[in-house]
Amino acid sequence: MAANDSVPPDSPALSSLPGTVETNADGTTDLWFGPTAPAGREANWIQTVPGKAWFAMLRLYGPLEPWFDKTWRPGEFEPAHQV
Repeated sequence: MAANDSVPPDSPALSSLPGTVETNADGTTDLWFGPTAPAGREANWIQTVPGKAWFAMLRLYGPLEPWFDKTWRPGEFEPAHQV
């Protein structure tokens, strides 16, 4: 499971605050969900348990005006296929 001091140790979580999440060159961030981490994607991986449901929760600290006036929203989840 991903290490994070703000959640119980058995809870999968990922936080960008400690600077361990990798950002793409264009400023976007890819997150990977699955029972095992894709090779080379461990920093942005959140472990899931096969056969168990899960949900994503986004927490924003200090959101800017586009969040409040609804001109910005997070992107949808998109399946990714490891090459």
